Amino acid sequence: MDFGTSLPVIVAPAPSFQSGRTSGVPILTMPRPIRVCFLIDNLEVAGTESQLLALIHGLDRTKVQPFLCLLDGRSDLSRSLEPANCPVLRLGVRSLCRPSTLAKAWRFARFLRRNKIDVVHCFFPDSTRFAVPVARLAGVRRIVASRRNLGHWMTPWDRRLARFYRRWIDVTVANCEACRRAVIEQEGVAPESVVVIRNGIDLDRFARIPAYTPSVNGRPRRVGMVANLRPVKAPDVFVRAAAIVSQSHSNVVFQIAGSGDTESVRRLARECGIENRLELLGQVQDIPSFLAGLEIAVLTSHSEGLSNSLLEYMAAGRPIVATAVGGNMELIEHGIHGLLVPPGDSEAVASVVNCLLTEPVLGGMLGAAARCRVAEHFGKEMLFSSYEGLYLDIVRGDTWPISRTTRPAG
Repeated sequence: MDFGTSLPVIVAPAPSFQSGRTSGVPILTMPRPIRVCFLIDNLEVAGTESQLLALIHGLDRTKVQPFLCLLDGRSDLSRSLEPANCPVLRLGVRSLCRPSTLAKAWRFARFLRRNKIDVVHCFFPDSTRFAVPVARLAGVRRIVASRRNLGHWMTPWDRRLARFYRRWIDVTVANCEACRRAVIEQEGVAPESVVVIRNGIDLDRFARIPAYTPSVNGRPRRVGMVANLRPVKAPDVFVRAAAIVSQSHSNVVFQIAGSGDTESVRRLARECGIENRLELLGQVQDIPSFLAGLEIAVLTSHSEGLSNSLLEYMAAGRPIVATAVGGNMELIEHGIHGLLVPPGDSEAVASVVNCLLTEPVLGGMLGAAARCRVAEHFGKEMLFSSYEGLYLDIVRGDTWPISRTTRPAG
């Protein structure tokens, strides 16, 4: 079997169970860790993948033993990101419609049975559609799905498929209340089966970033955004706002950290006359250093779950301008932790950025409040303990279905 690491497959004796049952499922009582297999399409430098890798690294191995299965996993980038402390299986599935996918489904089922997996936790539609029926046929006790966006991508066919698969999914984990409401409405999910576990962030990475101070001595003032160049992230709104701001501030440079359709963004910048003031940096590995050089951090997305970029802005203590969508409104209280604007409104973005450029005291207050909020409520340890508690509850717990959610604090 082709594993992405040199770690052996962990095979344990078959678990013993109590004679009592919960909703027809025997209760696991042996003192071994819960075995959770995470399934995702590929590993990339992106929000969901980074949260999953952090979770795999941080889980208490005395409580939860992680396994990782990649639906595809053959790219060099995906291989380079594979965790060293977790067995990895690459299936090489490029399309769910190919006949060869049946053989790979059998391989996945053998992997689940051999390793006595208790929980399969799926991310993204293709991985979910592949894994759910296979996991059920393999006898996996619980299946967990994830919702980390508002479903902006879903067609009517996607919604019908999601509703069909719901019969085999035990729990859905949303990363904010907006996502929880979306999955209940769009997929007809029972509210008691959807829990909220908010994203966490490694605060230590941002600890050395100094508090916000405006640039002095004529140095360029930097306004930037961390976002892949995709339509949902609205880089066009950022560029148009930058063009408006540049009319009033000749020493401001605009930067975007993220990969994607750079040509379209460059073309728009030329049309707006700011091609020499917009820097497209591509994928930036050292986000804390990038944010340390910004005066203002912007997020212009049309739709968001709980944004990792926004959490990073907050941890860096930067004045924030973000659109009032989805989980952004759960992270940012307008006028306290940052400033919110309507989605798609480049003039509103520009107006607020201009305000912060001319009122550094306000920017400092917003940045400091945001930094305090993320430190109090969004540390990575909270992420780890929440997931450990979830897996223990659904496998070893004596109440089902889950009747609680973890609500955003503050």
